[in-house]
Amino acid sequence: MAPTWLTAVAWTALAVAVASAAVIVVDVYGRGYRQRHMPVMEAVWPITALYLGPLAVWGYRRYGRPASPRWLTERGADHPPYKPRWAGVTVDTSHCGAGCSLGDLVAEFVVFGLGATIAGSGLLAEYVGDYVLALGFGLVFQYFAIAPMRGLSFRKGIVAAAKADILSLTAFEVGLFGWMALMVFVFFPAPHLTPTSPVYWFLMQIGMALGFLTSWPANAWLIRRGIKDAM
Repeated sequence: MAPTWLTAVAWTALAVAVASAAVIVVDVYGRGYRQRHMPVMEAVWPITALYLGPLAVWGYRRYGRPASPRWLTERGADHPPYKPRWAGVTVDTSHCGAGCSLGDLVAEFVVFGLGATIAGSGLLAEYVGDYVLALGFGLVFQYFAIAPMRGLSFRKGIVAAAKADILSLTAFEVGLFGWMALMVFVFFPAPHLTPTSPVYWFLMQIGMALGFLTSWPANAWLIRRGIKDAM
């Protein structure tokens, strides 16, 4: 069992994350700051808030809002303000991280619900499920970012999405999977935490934040090589 103080911290962190995601959703759909050129970012920002909380809200207000027609109209601008290179890489990483995080979230419940194991290990089953679904969601997110922007057909869009996403999502999962191993073998070796525990998801928030950090250099390299476009 997790200690009471950690459970309280977990509930607080999760509540702050959900509230942060809600703030972005209300701003986009309630106040009309829609994304004209890349609608998929309307999902990326709230999903990012589910593990980065207020940091995602700050990033959205600084670099997400300026991409909306309403923001430009209010300021009489023709295009969003200049975004430094690090910010473009960071937004790209959040895009990759959103697909990974959504896949991880779904996979964890599926693996737990099925009681799946690989070679007797639940962690290995989680790794496989997480990676497969992260890849699936990641390709979808990347396709809807790249294909409309470049005017690509479905086949060419999927190929471009795979080139842009596989390395970055693998780097994201490396950070997350390393943390998950610590959760199982160091923090809570017996009994293991399960997705029914708030502490589990609080620790997964930390793991996803670490995945964001391990994915950032990969995204920077992909952008530098012209494989991905800075957002």
